[in-house]
Amino acid sequence: MNADVLRYSAFTTDPAGGNPAGVVLDARHLSDIDMQRIAADVGYSETAFLLPRADGAFDVRYFSPLAEVPFCGHATIAATVAHAVAHGAGEKVLHTRAGRVSVRVDPQLSATLTSVEPRVAALEDADLDRILTALRWRRDELDPALPPAVGYAGAWHPVIAVSTRDRLARLDYDFDALAGLMAQCGWTTLNLIWRENADTFHARNPFPPGGVVEDPATGAAAAALGAYLATRDALPPQRRFIIRQGDDLGRPSRIDVAVPMDPRDGVRVSGRAVKIEGAWRPLRS
Repeated sequence: MNADVLRYSAFTTDPAGGNPAGVVLDARHLSDIDMQRIAADVGYSETAFLLPRADGAFDVRYFSPLAEVPFCGHATIAATVAHAVAHGAGEKVLHTRAGRVSVRVDPQLSATLTSVEPRVAALEDADLDRILTALRWRRDELDPALPPAVGYAGAWHPVIAVSTRDRLARLDYDFDALAGLMAQCGWTTLNLIWRENADTFHARNPFPPGGVVEDPATGAAAAALGAYLATRDALPPQRRFIIRQGDDLGRPSRIDVAVPMDPRDGVRVSGRAVKIEGAWRPLRS
């Protein structure tokens, strides 16, 4: 099992910020077992494995340290920027387990992905109670203007909005309880958010199903949030907003989100990525 694993941090220009991802630019010789072992060894929340196709597109597999996931936004940004560094900028078409995702990388190495068709579903009251119990949060700490729901843009993420930045900052949850609930419900991360103003959100994303306490930046959840805000008529007039994530982890990230008039066309998520040099530091629990 030999593979050249690159390491890039997404949604940042600083290797010490953003969300790190492992990247393998050509994984056609690797088995599923190989990919899982590499992802566990890398220890980042996801490693992306590109499998070049004859038509110039790519099949892509995403593995956390514990399991495969259908789609990962930050690893998509990292992988396409890494590919652009090696082979040039431009449009890249990815065939993921969740569906077709297009990514445009510009010459400045800023990447914009267009998600699969998003969806928003109700969050059952009993499931909300279980989430809040695991988080050690109370219902009266939630933002009544943004009621809980579950968003999808390649992976499912409950969206839980709180009314204060202080509540978001104080995150100390029951890892095992939340991991069990999320595995049962098929959720990838929790998207915990606070709205600073009309076009700025702060987010934290627990990721216990992947064996990671928290993601410093989560592109798939960002796209799902865009779809959720569209259904709540809560987007700013320009239908664009930014997400600040990772600040509480010491890995600040910035995610730019744009929602078309018809969200079924896919939510656009943009960010930079930078190569990480030297020894890596896993982000596992």
